[in-house]
Amino acid sequence: MTFETNHSVTLKIWDRSAIDHTLDALVHDISTKANAHRNDVAVTLSGPNTFTVSLNRSAAQGATV
Repeated sequence: MTFETNHSVTLKIWDRSAIDHTLDALVHDISTKANAHRNDVAVTLSGPNTFTVSLNRSAAQGATV
């Protein structure tokens, strides 16, 4: 299940072999859409196999994801 807000996405990744690739692609997509640097995107482990990828608040000002 995926939960989205204006500046974050939370998803559960069941396949452990896909975690790195999935998170890397998501960080790329969010940074591209927000016209922000990849360093402005945070990945947080928010539960078992559940990750939240979010845009840094200061970088998010005026950005639309």
